[in-house]
Amino acid sequence: MAQQHLEPTDPTARAITGDALAGYLRAQATEFLRALRLHRETGTAASAAEASVDAARALRRSARRISGSLHTFRPLLEADWSEEIRPELAWLSGTLGLEHAYEARLERLLLALHRLSGSTALPSQATSDGAAERGNLTVGAAKAGALLDRQLTLARTRAHSTALQALGSSRFHAVADKVAVLASEVPLTAAAPTTDLRPPAAAAEERLTDAIAALPLVTAGHPYNAEALVHGLSPDPSPHPQDGPWHQVRLLLRLHRYAREVLCGKGAPVDVRLLAAGQALNRHRDASEAAAAAAAAARTPRIAPATAYALGVLHADQRHEVEAARFAFQQAWQQQPLEAV
Repeated sequence: MAQQHLEPTDPTARAITGDALAGYLRAQATEFLRALRLHRETGTAASAAEASVDAARALRRSARRISGSLHTFRPLLEADWSEEIRPELAWLSGTLGLEHAYEARLERLLLALHRLSGSTALPSQATSDGAAERGNLTVGAAKAGALLDRQLTLARTRAHSTALQALGSSRFHAVADKVAVLASEVPLTAAAPTTDLRPPAAAAEERLTDAIAALPLVTAGHPYNAEALVHGLSPDPSPHPQDGPWHQVRLLLRLHRYAREVLCGKGAPVDVRLLAAGQALNRHRDASEAAAAAAAAARTPRIAPATAYALGVLHADQRHEVEAARFAFQQAWQQQPLEAV
């Protein structure tokens, strides 16, 4: 399997030290504060909804990069400070991302139902009379769409309220204060200014490649993986047993990308191989979570058989999307490293 290493072939190449990490963290902290200011300026007015969403996305993006860099390069940072802020940044990023995740999941599932039923309207908009002409799947699809709409819209509303409460909490203000200090003063260790960043970055890459080597890529090389459907609609609500390692690889790939950003600096060319692999893993996560939502809806008590059937077909469809994403990741990762663009 092709690998891409960060260490230069020239042994005389200039070392990249903690000063580069400090500059990166200051830049990300500045982006965080800029996004926070934009979010506060937009408020909750309907006309400013899009700007508020963009600001929240920018907050999450900076929080992830700061947290990821603190994880990869933790030997170069003051341990107590780093271990205190890193989980708080992860909490913030996760909390702000839930509302968008539920919205995207609902849209994905409704579009899949629309495609599977062959109707000319979204399942939640179809009438029972019109759907009956197309058979049980479309009848069930209309009701399944309505059920998913109720469940995921409720979850999205709760996530929105949780995010607003989080942004007004003392916990968030404590995080923002720490990031504000980080924008001007990075708590490096005394040895950090002369410590080479490439070994910890290479360790992050090695953890990624080891995790990828443990994935069942041979199974993912086939268009369908029947084993992936075995547990889908079982009474056990636990996550799908095959998905965990793939989600872990997605997180490790993100850490590797952030480490490259620290080493390469602002404006560095994008590694298109890593970009394609990351996009495939994002699709994998989205399809996996959508399949889980369909399975959860199918366990709703007292739903009609046609509705349960449509949700079962939808679950299988999303598990097939999971397999397609795994295959796409395999194809991207096993390519020779591409020229950066």
